[in-house]
This record gives sequence, C-alpha cells and structure tokens, in this order.
Amino acid sequence: MPRPTRHQPERGDARTRLLDAARDIIRAQGFAATSVDALCREAGVTKGAFFHHFESKEALGVAAAAYWSETTSALFAAAPYHALPDPYDRLMGYLAFRRQIIAGGPAEFTCLVGTMTQEAFASHPAIRQACAASIFGHAATLEPDIAAAMATRGIAGDWTAASLAAHTQAVLQGAFILAKASGDAATARDSVDHLMRYIALLFATSGAGGTSGAGGRQPHKTTRTKESTP
Repeated sequence: MPRPTRHQPERGDARTRLLDAARDIIRAQGFAATSVDALCREAGVTKGAFFHHFESKEALGVAAAAYWSETTSALFAAAPYHALPDPYDRLMGYLAFRRQIIAGGPAEFTCLVGTMTQEAFASHPAIRQACAASIFGHAATLEPDIAAAMATRGIAGDWTAASLAAHTQAVLQGAFILAKASGDAATARDSVDHLMRYIALLFATSGAGGTSGAGGRQPHKTTRTKESTP
C-alpha cells in the first residue's frame, strides 16, 4: 500500500499520516525501535502534532492496530474470491489471495498487529488487546464460509468454524516469522500452500473437495528462490 510522506502532505491529515508511518516503520523495524521522532519525520509532522493526536507512543500503537484493521478489512472485502458461489472455494480463494500478496520484503507483506503482539504482549497490555481484537476480528470474517462449507458437505467433527479460522491466522503469523528469519518470502508462501493442503484434506475426509475453479484450486507447486530483504 502506498504511504504518504512529507513530500506528499496532501495525502491525509496529520493523524492519518502518522498512522501510515507507524504501519510502515513498525513493520520494518519493530515497535520498540520506532521512535516518536522517526514517526514524525516520516509523516512530515511536528512532535506537537503527534502529541495533539496521541498522548503517548502506546496510544499510537493502539490506534495503529485499529487503523490496520480498518484498512486491511477494506482490502479483503474487495478481493475477488467473494464472488465465488461455493463457500469452500471462497475459503480456498481467501488463502490463495493471502498467498498472492506475499511479495517484496517483509515490511511489505507482514502483519503490523502480529509484529506488535510479539513485542508488546507483556509490556503494553493495551496494545496486546488492540492487536488481539484485530487478529481475531479478521479470523471471524472467515467463519461464515467455513461453517457453510461444513454444512453443505455434512462435516461434523471435534473442530469448529471458529477454531479453523483461528488456525489459519496462526499459520499465517508463523509464516511471516519464518520469512523474516530466512529473509525469503517463498518460505511464507510454502506455509500457505501447506495450509491449503491441510484444509483440502479436512474437507475431503467427508467426500468434499470443492470445485477446481480459480478460488478452489490446489496449492501452488513452487520452486523456492532467494529474495532480497530490504
């Protein structure tokens, strides 16, 4: 997503530019290493403007989590997999879309709220709670399609739509950590491929399989290539 800078001050008010700066800098270097000075410099605003909108860096972190939810919700709401008629295909289409947007360096595709959670879960409870609301709120958007896919295929087991939705996010967050550790986005895409295989097996156990359309296609067969990390 493009980011406003001091060279493009017309793109949003000071608060929005600070939130965009937080999204980009925290994903690049973490919450603890991100200073108020760096945020103001990136956003092209003064410290006075920062403290006019946020009483502390922690308050900025809480607001950044909410802003992340708002902007990413719009991204996923507009994604093409929603047009698929079969709920299983919509679920697999969601995962294919997640795989597609894993591109570039870690700061471009990793999750802001996942990054902040790893750092601030103990030191900043308010940030942890805001990040939890974002992660589990996003997972909840998958539950209707999972439940519908289970119902249409007569699947009943010791797992629920909610637990599978949460599992998808656990895999994605873990995939981002592996990509950061390896410096290789292909590592994260491999994890999404395995998740798609796992879900295909879950639904195949009761004779389900979904269609083979664009959203329900099987995971990619990839050849890993080393990608540079900025």
